[in-house]
Amino acid sequence: MIDRRLLSEIDSRLRQQPAVVLLGPRQVGKTTLARRVAATRPDAVFLDMEDEADRARLAQPAAFFGRYRDRLVVIDEVQALPEIFSALRPEIDAERRPGRFLLLGSASGKLLRQSSESLAGRVAYLELMPFLIDEVGAGVGDEASAISRLWLRGGFPQSFLAADDADSLAWRADLSRTLLARDLPQLGVTIPAETLRRFWRMCAHLQGQLFNASQLGLALGGVAHTTVGRYLDLMVDALMLRRLEPWHANVGKRLVKSPKVYVRDSGLLHALLGIATLDDLAGHPAAGLSWEGFIIEQLIAHLPPLAEFGFYRTAAGAELDLVVEVGGKRVGYEIKLSSAPRPARGFWTACEDLRLDRAWVIAPVREGFPLADNVEVIPPQRMFATLA
Repeated sequence: MIDRRLLSEIDSRLRQQPAVVLLGPRQVGKTTLARRVAATRPDAVFLDMEDEADRARLAQPAAFFGRYRDRLVVIDEVQALPEIFSALRPEIDAERRPGRFLLLGSASGKLLRQSSESLAGRVAYLELMPFLIDEVGAGVGDEASAISRLWLRGGFPQSFLAADDADSLAWRADLSRTLLARDLPQLGVTIPAETLRRFWRMCAHLQGQLFNASQLGLALGGVAHTTVGRYLDLMVDALMLRRLEPWHANVGKRLVKSPKVYVRDSGLLHALLGIATLDDLAGHPAAGLSWEGFIIEQLIAHLPPLAEFGFYRTAAGAELDLVVEVGGKRVGYEIKLSSAPRPARGFWTACEDLRLDRAWVIAPVREGFPLADNVEVIPPQRMFATLA
């Protein structure tokens, strides 16, 4: 079993708050993680809102919650029973003991709005992402091969742990179809699955590039840019796409204002692009941007709660893949798929523009080496220490 780094964080939040909401896409491992949490608490109650018998047990939520006030109550797929949020508020107010509820939901803007309106100040939010580099470690061989496997297959447990690359690819293709045909409609999405599939594939082909809603609308057959923006919102809410906003700094230069868009899980990106093996990936024109998105997701997953981040680009060509500011420190990251990375002139200009405390170039190298006084090339397994 692979240990998830969020396990200790859930325990910590449950000791502080009456309720914790654990968000994440389908099949990312929320239920497995919640059962591990429940196993450490005597007599925890576990309910699945997609199970009719469990839904019936909550027909009278006030009576049910009152009966189990001394236990941890875990409610899985909570978005399937949205009215439960209004019942949780008076129950938590009646007994504000920490660690009463653990709510699991396939992330959506709708779910967040429901919980924030009903449980403001009573709940902590955590996001479970697919497997991370420091979670898989060297469990599948040497560290470099573990990272390569994670990059190719992505971090969904059943994809990463599949018997071979073919089984992994088939599982990811099935997940994509299920998400569009069943999961999103259950959240109230009425857009045809085929339309969203085409939009998602276009975003995959434009991985890491500036988002142009008008251009995408034309490619979709003349769809209005506002409608394309709504498609993007839906896929961002479902944690399938990352909308990376530009970093706005007062540097006296003309800055790019459009966001970049990434398919968040590299395995799903490769499934959308028809990339089956590492050999296929190595020769694909999207390999560099796939690696960029993969590393950005890993970094963001390790950021502290108050960190600000975005990419930096000016009209003149200065560019940095990721800028992070936390605790008064500002650092930059450039991501290269090369064993001998050489940042372009725009990287050095961006470092000067932003007056960075430190800059890192993350590349698949065996050992790190300096490029300047405050700039260093490092391998992926060392990047998390830079956020300390």
